[in-house]
Amino acid sequence: MRRRVSLASLFGAALLTLTAFAQPAVAAQSTKQLADVIPVPVQAKPDPRADFRLTPATVIVADRDARQVADYLGGLLRPATGYPLPVVPFAVSPKIELDVTRTAQVGDQGYRLDVTRRGVTIRANTTDGLFAGVQTLRQLLPATIEAKTVRHSRWVVPGGSITDYPRFGYRGAMLDVARHFFTPDQVKLYIDQISQYKINTLHLHLADDQGWRIEIKSWPNLARYGGSTEVGGGPGGYYTQAQYKDIVAYAASRHITVVPEVDMPGHTNAALASYPELNCDGVAPPLYTGIEVGFSSYCVDKDITYKFLDDVIRELAAITPGRYLHIGGDEAHSTAEADYLKFEGKVLPIVAKYGKLAEGWNEIVKANPPLTAIPQFWGINGQDDATAAAAARGNKILMSPANKAYLDMKYNPDSPLGLHWAGYVEVRDAYDWDPATTVQGVSEQQVAGVEAPLWSETLINNDAIEFMAFPRLPGIAEIGWSPRSTHDWNTYRERLADQAPRWVQEGIDFYRSSQVDWK
Repeated sequence: MRRRVSLASLFGAALLTLTAFAQPAVAAQSTKQLADVIPVPVQAKPDPRADFRLTPATVIVADRDARQVADYLGGLLRPATGYPLPVVPFAVSPKIELDVTRTAQVGDQGYRLDVTRRGVTIRANTTDGLFAGVQTLRQLLPATIEAKTVRHSRWVVPGGSITDYPRFGYRGAMLDVARHFFTPDQVKLYIDQISQYKINTLHLHLADDQGWRIEIKSWPNLARYGGSTEVGGGPGGYYTQAQYKDIVAYAASRHITVVPEVDMPGHTNAALASYPELNCDGVAPPLYTGIEVGFSSYCVDKDITYKFLDDVIRELAAITPGRYLHIGGDEAHSTAEADYLKFEGKVLPIVAKYGKLAEGWNEIVKANPPLTAIPQFWGINGQDDATAAAAARGNKILMSPANKAYLDMKYNPDSPLGLHWAGYVEVRDAYDWDPATTVQGVSEQQVAGVEAPLWSETLINNDAIEFMAFPRLPGIAEIGWSPRSTHDWNTYRERLADQAPRWVQEGIDFYRSSQVDWK
C-alpha cells in the first residue's frame, strides 16, 4: 500500500532547497485561473497583477488557534518544493498567513482567500474553514505540488480573492469495511483523498452479514469470530477500540467527523453467528461470505436483543466524539413490519440514552424517529412519500440516491468492478443531479446534505476504492459545496480534467472516462 512520505526536518528541507537552487526552473502554469478548482468557489475575483510566488524564503504564519492547519499545510508543501516553510507567529512577507478571525458571509465552514504579490492570506471563523481554504490553495498551485519528492518548478498562485462557503453543511463519503475489511492505514489514505474536496464526514459501515469490524469489549466474540471472514471467504479483520479511536483522531486532523454504522435489525448475520442467544431459535447460523441481502434479523421479542444493543451502542458512543450514530434500518426483509416498528421504537431511545443523535437509511422514517434524526435517502425513483412526510415533520434528509451517488455502481457494462442493480453511473450521471429536487416533496431547506456511499462487495484494496471513487466523488463533493447556480457540466468537466495530473502525482488509480478530455 502506498504511504505518504514523512516530512523532512527543517534542516533536511533546507539542504533540499540548496539543491533546487542549482537547477533551472520550468515555466509557471500561466493559464491557471482562480476558480479552476473543485468544488468551484462561491465568488472569485482574479487579479493577474497580484500573482504570488512561493520561494525558499516563504514562511507560514499562524497563531495557536491556526497551528494545526498550518502544520498540515507545511506537510503538504515541503516534499515537492523542498522549502523549509517554517510555521511562525509573525512575519511580514513573503508569507502564507492563516487567521481565525471574524469573517463576514462565510459561516462556520467557509473562508476568505486573498492572494497578492506579498503573500497569501486565508481567513475563516473556524479552523474547519481554514482547512477548506487550504484545500483551495493546494489546487491553485501546479499539480506537481502533490509530488513526494522535490520538483524544480515555479510555485505560482494566481492573484485575486475568493469568498467561499458551502451550500450544505453535511458532505459525506461512506466506506463499507464490512463486506471487505480495510486496514486502518487503508482507511486513512481514503481520508486524505476525500478531504481534498471538502468532504467533512466519513460514514464507516462497520457491521453487516459478512463481517463485524469493531471490537465490543462486553461481547468479544463479535469481532473475534464475527469479523473472521468477508465476501469470498477471505480472512476479514476488525478494529480494536484503540485502532478505531486512532482512525477517528486522524479523520479529525483532516477536519472530518466519523459516523459509525452498525446496521440493524437486518444485515446482522455476523452478529447472529457470533452469539446464538440473539437468534429466536437459539441456534447460530454459519458465517456468511456471499453478497445477497435481506435474509437476517435480530429477534425482536427477546430482551437479550436490547441488552446486547445497549452494550454495543454504549461502547460505540463512548469512543465516537461526533454527534451521530448510524443504525442502518435498510432491507430488513426478514423482519415483519410490526416488528420493525417495535424494534426501532426500542433502539432509537438507546441512541439518545448515550448522548447521540440517530442516522439511518430512509426506511427508519416509518418509525417516526425524533426530528433530530437524519434519514439517508438511497432510492432511485425520486418519489418516497414517507421520506417527504418526515421532511415535512422537520427531519433533515441526507441525499444518496443510488443511481447517482453510489460509487460502487459500474460506470458502464465493461467496468471491471462494481455492481449495477441501480444502473450504470458514468461521471456525468454522478454530477448531473440536484439534492433539492431528488425526492419529490423535499426542498432545499429540508436537505442536510449529500453523501457518496462506496459498498465493497467487489473491492479488495485501495486501488479498487480509488478506481470507483475517482472521478465521481469530486463531482458529488461539488454538488454539496458549490452554489446551485454554478452547476454546469461543460465547465466542470474542464476543471475535472485538470485534476488528473494531481491524481497521477498522488498515485490515485482513477477511471479515465471518455466523457472527459483528460490532461
